[in-house]
Amino acid sequence: MKRQRKLFKLLAILFFGLFLILTLYGGYSVATYGNRWFSSSKNPRVRAQKEMVIAGDIYDRNGIQLATTDELGNRVYQPTAKARRAVVHILGDAQGNIANGVESFQTAYLYGFHSSFGELLSGLFTGEARRGDNLYLTIDSLLCQKIVESFENHSLTNGKHGAAVVMNYLTGEILAQVSLPTFDPQNISGTVNKNEQPFWNRATQSVYPPGSTFKIVTASAALKYLPELAEEEFECTGELQLDGHTIHDFGNSVHGLMDLKDAFGVSCNNIFAFLAVELTDARLKQMAESFGFNDNFLFRDLVVENSRYPAQAGRSDYEVGASGFGQSSIAASPMHMCMVAAAIGADGVMQEPVLLREVRTPSGATRVKWESRSYRQVMDTDVARVLQNYMRYVVTSGTGSRAGTRSMAICGKTGTAESTIIGKPVNYGWFVGYADDISLPIAVSILVEDIDDGQGGGSTAAPIAREVFQYIAEHPERVTN
Repeated sequence: MKRQRKLFKLLAILFFGLFLILTLYGGYSVATYGNRWFSSSKNPRVRAQKEMVIAGDIYDRNGIQLATTDELGNRVYQPTAKARRAVVHILGDAQGNIANGVESFQTAYLYGFHSSFGELLSGLFTGEARRGDNLYLTIDSLLCQKIVESFENHSLTNGKHGAAVVMNYLTGEILAQVSLPTFDPQNISGTVNKNEQPFWNRATQSVYPPGSTFKIVTASAALKYLPELAEEEFECTGELQLDGHTIHDFGNSVHGLMDLKDAFGVSCNNIFAFLAVELTDARLKQMAESFGFNDNFLFRDLVVENSRYPAQAGRSDYEVGASGFGQSSIAASPMHMCMVAAAIGADGVMQEPVLLREVRTPSGATRVKWESRSYRQVMDTDVARVLQNYMRYVVTSGTGSRAGTRSMAICGKTGTAESTIIGKPVNYGWFVGYADDISLPIAVSILVEDIDDGQGGGSTAAPIAREVFQYIAEHPERVTN
């Protein structure tokens, strides 16, 4: 009998423990994924609420109204198609074609699910239609327009698909986010070629081989694990043999003798493939994961596709070497690569990206004010400062010279990545970088799809970045207010 009572007690403790674990996990899941579940178009409670509540308005950081509801109950956007197209992937559209745009992801605020009991009671007495909260975003909508114009005005990017992200690297505020091609949310049938996947947000949903922009990660690993290499000289003969494969530099360049800073500045694939093999796959993967690769991005107010570094064991020297310059199944979104550049500018601290700045009630009171939050420390400060010097050299004397401006000290890294789509070779042009100016702590990531043969990130993406920095230098108040 005693043994049975003891067994029952043990079973009771076990079941209580399991119940406690289930409760804690449920709470964690709701806190972590709740907004993603809640904003689903299949949520019947949301559908019912939309029938009774007028959605709140959406504004940019400078008070420009981006979305409102007219007298007929229709959701309407800015007056011109140019303005609407530039921010459509951030906002979403009334038909729900854009996944995880503000219109859907912030449903709980826009349709008044956070209204207090007093607010609900007041609405009953006044008899007025209920309104949801108004949202103020971190973006400068005019900067978004400027980026679209820049793509259109440059001969090497006009008509190309791509993406751009601009971020404050000290706070994580997203100042601009653009995906190309765009479309007009108020004239979808007349502006959309669905074969071009216009509803896909390339800034956050697409992942691409980062190419030589990944050399930021490889150089960081070399400085951490093999610091003596920073003082050594390497010889680039134009090719490197690994497992029977030959690695060439862009344009079959031969760089000769140079140190790590020079190799970074001219973006030498051979040297960085050699470094990756010397580091070993385990160390390079560890540094990549320190930067957020293979992590499950769960940010508060936007959804970002996870970036990948190959996880399988026993990879060949050739595969590891190719990883050193951002190939071999490595993939990252433009948003994440902006975070990578931002972390260097912020002395090794990577901020969580923030899109929602403030939520106000229909009466104008502040309901929520978003605060910046550090995502992780990706490297030691002293390593970050060496990388800052390297990235400055890229713009002053290396492949990123077209991103330089007279008014700001720009640091960056170019990249040209190779891939295939349905068996067809495709090249991508990248530029990631930041302004070395604590009063204008701006980081950028520019991605151009399917660039022409012979072109690279320095000729396609860097000029777009330059125009972003010039716009900010000319209008600092629009991004620092």
